[in-house]
Amino acid sequence: MHRVRATLCLFAIAIVLQACQVRPLYDDTSAAAEKLAAVTFSEATDRVSLAVRNHLVFLTSGGAGEPVTAEYEVELDVKSQTIGVLLEQSSDTANAGRVVVTGDYVVRRVSDGTVLRSSRRQAVALVDFPSQEFAKLRAIRDAENRAARQLAELIRADLATVLGR
Repeated sequence: MHRVRATLCLFAIAIVLQACQVRPLYDDTSAAAEKLAAVTFSEATDRVSLAVRNHLVFLTSGGAGEPVTAEYEVELDVKSQTIGVLLEQSSDTANAGRVVVTGDYVVRRVSDGTVLRSSRRQAVALVDFPSQEFAKLRAIRDAENRAARQLAELIRADLATVLGR
């Protein structure tokens, strides 16, 4: 009886493992990686959108830069907003806040102009506001940089999904 159960259990495990089709999420040899390397991005309009664009170029090309002839084009519109969330009652100033970086983008096939995806992604970075003004500006800039990198990684994941189909 014990031997029959063990055999059935091994058989069930073999069937389950046979059905698995595991692929690495960031597999560089896939067709999606080749398609990602053929993506170009619209020009940046400010510092935060440039940070998002540069990180996207790095993530999609593997550090090789933008392609000479692109098969896909991403029109990117990035906006940044700083919001104070923890107000000090006596002075009515914020001690902490958050930086919200929002990216609207449209993915098009260059050959025929077909829109493959249009979406909006958002990344949030928390920030503490020091009392010195320069330190506060620097803290906001650092938070914008963190949020820009997060946004680029979210958009890259979306691009991999769209182009992997």
